[in-house]
Amino acid sequence: MDLKSKPFYLNKEETEWVQNTLSGMSLSDKIKQLFIDMAAPVSDEIIKKIVRERKIGGLRYMNKDGASISKLIASYQSASEIPLIVAANTEAGGNGACADGTEIGNETKIAATGDVRYAGALGEVSAKEAKAIGCNTLFAPIVDIHRNFRNPIIATRTFGGNEKKVAEYSKAYLKAAHKEGVACVCKHFPGDGIDERDQHLSNSVNSLSCGEWDKTFGYVYKEMIDAGVDGIMVGHILLPAYERKFNPGLEGKACMPATLSKYLLQDLLRKQLGFNGLIVTDASHMVGMTGRMPRRDIVPTAIAAGCDMFLFYNEYEEDFEYVKEGIDRGILSVERLDEAVTRILAFKAHLKLNRPKTAGDLSVIGCEKHKAVAEEVSHKAVTLVKSNQTGVLPLTPQKYKRILIVPHNSSNPFNTYTTGKKTKYYEIVKAELESRGFEVEIYTPVLEQLARADEEKIKEIMGRLYTSKSAIKTFTEKYDLIIQMANIPGNGVVQRIDFALTKGSIDMPWYVHELPVIFVSVNSPFHLIDVPQVQTYINCYDANVHTMKALCKKLTGEEKFTGVSPVDAFCGSEDTKW
Repeated sequence: MDLKSKPFYLNKEETEWVQNTLSGMSLSDKIKQLFIDMAAPVSDEIIKKIVRERKIGGLRYMNKDGASISKLIASYQSASEIPLIVAANTEAGGNGACADGTEIGNETKIAATGDVRYAGALGEVSAKEAKAIGCNTLFAPIVDIHRNFRNPIIATRTFGGNEKKVAEYSKAYLKAAHKEGVACVCKHFPGDGIDERDQHLSNSVNSLSCGEWDKTFGYVYKEMIDAGVDGIMVGHILLPAYERKFNPGLEGKACMPATLSKYLLQDLLRKQLGFNGLIVTDASHMVGMTGRMPRRDIVPTAIAAGCDMFLFYNEYEEDFEYVKEGIDRGILSVERLDEAVTRILAFKAHLKLNRPKTAGDLSVIGCEKHKAVAEEVSHKAVTLVKSNQTGVLPLTPQKYKRILIVPHNSSNPFNTYTTGKKTKYYEIVKAELESRGFEVEIYTPVLEQLARADEEKIKEIMGRLYTSKSAIKTFTEKYDLIIQMANIPGNGVVQRIDFALTKGSIDMPWYVHELPVIFVSVNSPFHLIDVPQVQTYINCYDANVHTMKALCKKLTGEEKFTGVSPVDAFCGSEDTKW
């Protein structure tokens, strides 16, 4: 461990601060530095009590407005004897640092612009707005490579499926953040995007061979390490090929996720790839980690394997005791603990946290300049993936006066709660098209009709679906064109359209040969697999107001479609192209 080399580059004064601070710490103090706490808004007195008792090494926080979070962070820092690493998930912009921050766009949307400058803009805005509230570390960029359309975790959270592009765009983000004096912790080593499972809920496996991994994920991580990435977040992801390379006799059940594997952290990441920076676990309550062994073993094993910090604890006092017991039981050595704490302190010295800080400029949060970048990205990114219907685009009131919008929303209640209060994406499109002379109706999905209906009405609706079908002409004579719109973000184990009704309702686009149909995904870039019969398909990557406005300009021919999909929107299937 060389504190004077990449990525820390500590000078003599900073190195001495690390060494003197470490030498003055008790065993208990060292253990406490391993943890990154999740903070909620509380009084200054409670914060002082928390910091005095827990002496945590780092902080994450509930996403509130910038002014509130700035005050919260300042209170934590002033109460802490050793300055805190304060991190935020700025994967899509400053909105990951605070609620009123600027959302520039998820990584897939950024990559769809085809312009690496926007990856730099994403890093710049993220760093500036995070720095303004006192945040010094970004848990970004995501450097995963998307190779499986069924993966719901990084569906729009990656720069794409090409390792060269992922590396190029990730380095642009890193360079911009570093220019603002903010550290980056890229994620999720050894790489998500191969499996289709969610590490929050189960095991996840990167099944590539060593050679395949070297050419893809290994290439990206080496590029980031050489570019000076400050830290790496380790995912609860297995990489059996490399574990067996370093331990040929390893049995299948003995394979561990990277967070618990010394072969992946010490042999692969530290020695083979040459990473000298901070290693942080992904959230330590995820089943991909907790499903491997008892928690009293997990906690010391993670540090012994090579992790330097835990992202969150299950219960603070209990996890603290587990580390202490792990030392007594011989799972974790004091030497390895000292190494982890040295890197934590070096990371802080590298960020100049041992020096006094001035208050940030909150005026940059959500400023017009940053909003303009976000809007520009939307107009560049919207992607016409499939266009097999001659003459449908551009839309004009003369050709398609009467339009029906059929929305598809997530069946996951969590998504409903988090997005339910926002302006509906289809209402924005309706208003935009009506302002251009179209007549637009919003269809109420049958499941929503049923949810609002009494028992008699339910019988009537179900009767129409299963017995008394309407003639097709009653449908085709009423509308000139259908726009199907899906807003189904990744959360859980799938990011697919759940067609609950298969008996001919308007919910499902079975009528592509009866009327022109345009399908618009406002979130997942992989819905074409569920509607291969659709002949015009568009990806927007999010449901923001400026994105929907950009979509309407492109639908009506006021702007050209310029976005290029950075992932395989055809989902590896031939029929989706027909």
